[in-house]
Amino acid sequence: MAGRVDGKRILITGAGSGMGRAVARRLAKEGAKLTIFDLNAEAAADARDEIVSEGGMAIAASGNVVSREDVAAAVAAGVETYGGLDVMFAIAGIIKPMHFLDVTEENWRTTLDINGLGSLICQQEAAKQMISQGTGGKLVLTSSIAGRQGYPNFAAYCGSKFAVNALVQAAARGLAEHGITCNAFAPGVVDTPLWRKLDLDIMELGDTSAPGQAFAEFSGSILVGRPGTPEDVTGTALYLASEDSDYMTGQVVMIDGGMVLV
Repeated sequence: MAGRVDGKRILITGAGSGMGRAVARRLAKEGAKLTIFDLNAEAAADARDEIVSEGGMAIAASGNVVSREDVAAAVAAGVETYGGLDVMFAIAGIIKPMHFLDVTEENWRTTLDINGLGSLICQQEAAKQMISQGTGGKLVLTSSIAGRQGYPNFAAYCGSKFAVNALVQAAARGLAEHGITCNAFAPGVVDTPLWRKLDLDIMELGDTSAPGQAFAEFSGSILVGRPGTPEDVTGTALYLASEDSDYMTGQVVMIDGGMVLV
């Protein structure tokens, strides 16, 4: 029986660990041909090996999403291996909390660069390939609950995720004539390496006194009663990569257990 994305050629950034890796594994099990892209070359190779060992198809590429050259090279590697590109997931991102009055130019620029500019570059390089194929395609970005409301200790991160939402709409309008859609999924509190580091960073700010406290406090407002796991996000990611979402573009799907209601 064919998978829901059987034969789809998919590039995923940030796929070496956490949410990106979970999405990659789920899509591989549904028949995708994956290009695993991550800043950490070893993590990308490890994710590739895991997928291949489970019977999936994957190649690894490493680089920085802020480098157009790196992203273009990852796209080219996938095209060389699989013959084209059908779907691009931009999942790579960072967060470094700072009290609102302490946010520095460096914190702002670095966060906006990786989360905002990185998403734009990924959209552009993937879309150029899709347009050259003439077969349309899907762009999927990663937003957040922080793309729907501002948090005082995450000003730069919130700004970057609001920017992601704008890029979703801009690409949806700008690329529709080419048969390319653009949507995003927006997680909340998810148990990933990024959140575990964030929890410790918040403690270093002096806002919590013990490891796990920030994670628990943020999770307290989740309507379904628990924090998310990377696997909780994969069903929405699969939907956005599959033909089930063909008539959907310019949207941000909340997958946060009910933290933010919009």
